[in-house]
Amino acid sequence: MRIERLSVLLALLALLSLAGALPAQPYQGPLFDAHLHYNVEAQQPHPLADVLGRMQRSGVRAIVANSRPNAGTLSLATALDATRAAGVHVVPFVRLYRDRADYGGWFADESIYQMVLDELARGTPAGPYRGLGEFHLYDSANADGPVAIKLMRLAEQRGLLVLAHVDEVAIGKLMAHAPKARLIWAHTGIGGAPIARVRELLQRYPGLLAELSYRPGLTEAGGHLSPAWQELLSQQPERFLIGSDTWINQRWQYYEGLMDEARLWLGDLPAPAARLIAWGNGARLFGLD
Repeated sequence: MRIERLSVLLALLALLSLAGALPAQPYQGPLFDAHLHYNVEAQQPHPLADVLGRMQRSGVRAIVANSRPNAGTLSLATALDATRAAGVHVVPFVRLYRDRADYGGWFADESIYQMVLDELARGTPAGPYRGLGEFHLYDSANADGPVAIKLMRLAEQRGLLVLAHVDEVAIGKLMAHAPKARLIWAHTGIGGAPIARVRELLQRYPGLLAELSYRPGLTEAGGHLSPAWQELLSQQPERFLIGSDTWINQRWQYYEGLMDEARLWLGDLPAPAARLIAWGNGARLFGLD
């Protein structure tokens, strides 16, 4: 009798799970943080041991590192023994900013272009730089700036990824300059491009991937995916990445919480889709196991 009751209970639980009546479990696998900064103002309050410990406790096994200035990225890339001990693979990007003054005019500043060339020639102890950015364009017209055009073409020629904080209009302009470039769209748009527009751009540009930190409308109350985003991420999981965007120190203070939030909504997806977004897409881009 007990065996029969157990069989009935298990069958009922299976039906409830298929029907979505049971709460989803957070994703438990490795994470690839595809949007991480280790800026100058973070380095004293959050030394390397602190930030690597936060990554390790969060199950983050690889990061795209970019920093203002690039010395922050180099400090992560130099600490090979520490990163290996933490189980964190550093993928270095060249950031275009020496200081905050560069945010507003890099797209027309030839000294930025030369700085990028110098950094690429130098490389890092963790290996060559693998991308450019994050950069910002607060006016999409500046995507047609002379240095923006040169850097997009440089990225295309050298097989570098581009991490861009731009709106959907600028995406079209940047990709027009370098149609075969691969571009990671930070936050999947400034302020939240409509999902229909996101779908359109992903279809139009095969080299476009979308990173999901700070994405408005991604989740609902309780931190679970909204139905519209659950549908899109389930349909095209190979096009999305997660990130922390530790652009201010407060983001470092709550790093573990940010990763827990990502694990919660990733759990709303089919397991293969969750693993692609959490880890597989970043690992494929940069040749990791």
